[in-house]
Amino acid sequence: MMADAARYNVDRGAQIIDINMGCPAKKICNVMAGSALLRDEPLVAEILEAVVRAVPATPVTLKIRTGWDRENRNALRILKIAEESGVRALAMHGRTRACGYGGEAEYETIKQVKAAARIPVIANGDIDSPEKARAVLASTGADAVMIGRAAQGRPWLFREIEHFLNTGSHMLPPPVSEIREVLLDHLDDVYLFYGRQAGVGIARKHISWYTRGLPGSAFFRHHMNQLPTVEQQRRAVNEFFLALSDDNERLPATSQPEVATGDTPCEELAA
Repeated sequence: MMADAARYNVDRGAQIIDINMGCPAKKICNVMAGSALLRDEPLVAEILEAVVRAVPATPVTLKIRTGWDRENRNALRILKIAEESGVRALAMHGRTRACGYGGEAEYETIKQVKAAARIPVIANGDIDSPEKARAVLASTGADAVMIGRAAQGRPWLFREIEHFLNTGSHMLPPPVSEIREVLLDHLDDVYLFYGRQAGVGIARKHISWYTRGLPGSAFFRHHMNQLPTVEQQRRAVNEFFLALSDDNERLPATSQPEVATGDTPCEELAA
């Protein structure tokens, strides 16, 4: 099935096949997918070998966690399986599956994997600022970093990190007018992909991420979350950012909240 899926996507223009064995969600792990696969190393090998054989001209990459739980960190063994299977790069989140997104990511295991690797290693987990990206690269020796939750509502974070790594200095915050245009374009893509009715509901979380911490955003979100149509939602977003631009040419400084982690104790999630 995985091999067929890989061929299907390459035939339709995919330039890379990325296999995600890092998802910790229970609904995924309960069907022996995502990070649940880390418990079955022979199956990991079977999947990777089949996918690499299916698309020999297309790079296959893999994302994992450090292991299933703290007592079963098998990332080094998964690395060797991946290399022997022909995987071209390994991305690694610095938590076990049992940890979900609770606590803090640890990077020592990523450092160990990088030291043993013959393929590029990409560090992931809690990288939410240019300074954190530089620190993780320095401490792990990783070839790159991967950003996930921290970029929700902050797509400019990638260029800020790249600029900081190249120059050691910070960029100015993005213009409010640019964020308004980016968000409106993003919403149009959401409506197109999910349909207008479902898209309105799905768009709400994205609007919340883009506006969190901004002046007047709490009142705006309360109002916006009650709007039932695409036209009303887009109008509200447009008016919010036009009003913000009256007093701010660039996005004002915000105290970004920590990314959501949940409060379930780490090891209980492995059940």
